[in-house]
Order: sequence, then structure tokens, then C-alpha cells
Amino acid sequence: MSGLVLLFLVAPLLGLFFSTSLPNLFQAAADVQVQQSIGLTLGVSALTTLIAAVFALPLAYLMARKDFRGKALLQGLIDIPIVLPHSAAGIAVLGCIARDSALGRLADLFGLNLVGSPFAIGVAMAFVSIPFLINSARDGFQAVPLRLEQAALTLGASPFRVFRQISLPLAKPSVLSGLVLMFARGMSEFGAVVIVAYYPMTTPVLIFDRFNSFGLGYARPVAVLFVIISVLVFIGLRLMGRTGKKNNDVIL
Repeated sequence: MSGLVLLFLVAPLLGLFFSTSLPNLFQAAADVQVQQSIGLTLGVSALTTLIAAVFALPLAYLMARKDFRGKALLQGLIDIPIVLPHSAAGIAVLGCIARDSALGRLADLFGLNLVGSPFAIGVAMAFVSIPFLINSARDGFQAVPLRLEQAALTLGASPFRVFRQISLPLAKPSVLSGLVLMFARGMSEFGAVVIVAYYPMTTPVLIFDRFNSFGLGYARPVAVLFVIISVLVFIGLRLMGRTGKKNNDVIL
């Protein structure tokens, strides 16, 4: 039974790889449009993840350490983007950045149209992926022994110093996992991104566009190339997680 589940997961990927020839794969890798879409996808997703971390990590720490009225409701709000249909998420984001929205009107004063821009892509990516960072970091902060933080506070350390020098380093594996998960989830997003910005094309949108316009044979090499990039991201996730865990074991 376990083998059937693994086969179910692996078989589509193997079929995708075996049905793509190396010349077609190299041709896709050399395509300027493909290169630009991959660069846009990785760049916007990485920048969005870094910006989101500044705001998400304090929220994750709050959820891990504080009990307050409405905490369950707040956790539900954090998890809503995970369960929303991606097309609905895209429409929700579009309503916030369209020209007739408050943010859209503000951007219009500076001659900017947010829809169809890298900013719109980043907002859509962040909306669907930030729960992964918050939840992973929250679990990491919960695993940090509370007595270490309390001891540092009694010795005169400020709460921010305790967070920066004790809580964050000890929760590093989970924080890194959350960052990579958010980055990977953002770069793979299609449904929300295609609604707020068909152009410029991210790689998932480009794959769909080529499949829709030219068929499976033209879209498959780009898909294989993007799958390889996704696999490398998750290999990096595992390596960083192991390194962080070893360092924490040494500290403890």
C-alpha cells in the first residue's frame, strides 16, 4: 500500500521527465522568455519572502508565547489563504490593488498601475504562502525552552535581545523551513498570480500559456525545467534544516 502511494507521487514526474528529450530541455533553458520568467518568479518570490519575514516572525512569536482572547480566531484568519481556492485568492488580492481601491488610487497619483506589475505578483504570492512561514516559525518558537528566555530576562536582557539572541537562533531550523516553504509555495503559485498579472509572465503562467497556445509538447520542457528548480529548492530546505538542527543540538 505504501508502494502504491509512492508510485502515485513519482509516476507523473517520471512520465514528465522521460517524455522530454534533452535537446528540447536545453532549447527551453536557452529560451530568453523562459529565462526571464524564471528570473522574475525566483526574484519576486525571494524578495517577497524576505519582506514578509520582517512582519511574520513577530506574529509567529506572539502566537507561540502569548495567550489572549481571540487567539483561535486569529489563527483561523492566518490559515484562511491555505483553504481558499486560488482563483478566489487572486480576486481578493485584485480587489485590494485595482485602480478603484484605496491602494490603487494612491498608486495612481504617482502614475503607477499596480495590476499587471511585479508588485501585484508579489502580493499574490505572499497572500497564499505567508501562512506556511507563520505556522512553521510558530512551531519553532514553541519548541524553545521557556526557562531560557526567563533566565535571560531575570539577568537584565531586554525582550528584544532575548528574542534576537535566544529565541530566534534556537528556532532557526523551523524559521528556515518556513522561509523556504513560503518561497517555494510563492514561486509555484498560478491561480492567484494569473488573475492579478498575466503579464509579465511568471513561469507557472508561462507553462499554462504555452500549453494553451501550442500544446503539450511545447509546454512540457518548460515544466521539466521548473520541476528541477523546485526539487533543488526542497533539497536546500532539507540541508538547511539538518544544519540548523545540528547547531542547536550543540548549543543545548
